[in-house]
Amino acid sequence: MPSGKSSKAVRNARRTSVVNTRSTPWGMIAGILVVVLFAGGLSWFLVAKSNEPSFTPSDRNQDPSSQIAGVQTIKYVGGQHVLPTQQVAYTHSPPFGGAHDGYWAACNGVVYPNPVRQENLVHGLEHGAVWIAYNPDLVNADGVATLAAKVQGQTYIMMAPYPGLDQPISLQSWGHQLKLSDVNDPRIDQFIQALRLNRYQYPEVGASCAALGPGQFDQDNPPPFVPTPPTSDIDNTTVVDENVGNPAAANTDTGGAMPGSTGTNTGQ
Repeated sequence: MPSGKSSKAVRNARRTSVVNTRSTPWGMIAGILVVVLFAGGLSWFLVAKSNEPSFTPSDRNQDPSSQIAGVQTIKYVGGQHVLPTQQVAYTHSPPFGGAHDGYWAACNGVVYPNPVRQENLVHGLEHGAVWIAYNPDLVNADGVATLAAKVQGQTYIMMAPYPGLDQPISLQSWGHQLKLSDVNDPRIDQFIQALRLNRYQYPEVGASCAALGPGQFDQDNPPPFVPTPPTSDIDNTTVVDENVGNPAAANTDTGGAMPGSTGTNTGQ
């Protein structure tokens, strides 16, 4: 039979064991560790996100396309028009700025099935639109459908084939161009996000992309594509310098009317 002292020692040992067990809150420690790890992971995620390039224009990031590899930029003066009977000797193919027709191509989600006169398309760029051009000999039907899905139902974006294009795809906004070979290249969406209606990058903020109609620019029967004449053909009568335009061509965006029109201001 155990002595009284032994029984007391056993009871004290058990009490100490219970106290020690209760004094180590493993559940709380585990919870704190989870919170710390979550906070650390969230901080890492937020830092990583903050270091990702943003393609949304802002006062502090006025040209997000500068973060897109391959974008070419040129400064063009806006408001230089030519007559419907004239061509512009553009120095880039496709053109992405410079003198253009007084009537813009309809550019609210329009997918043109056939090549369109360049001078009208360039005017759409001046209004803040993006033009997706593609070489019909290098982009198959599935590729065309992929590109068209980025245009249809959207505003200030248009698409038209461009014969002889040196790459399968070329994206244009006013003063910006990006040529690509793959319809699934993520830079297509980046370019559109960075430059479509980017008010810091095109001359006529607030101008319309709506269809003008027959007698001006007929969306259903647009003027056809004509290859760019060489600069050696510039005579300021039928062929005009891209940096000059034709002073005789009325500026429809500021209230003038093209010769032969009704005199209505079609600009907005």
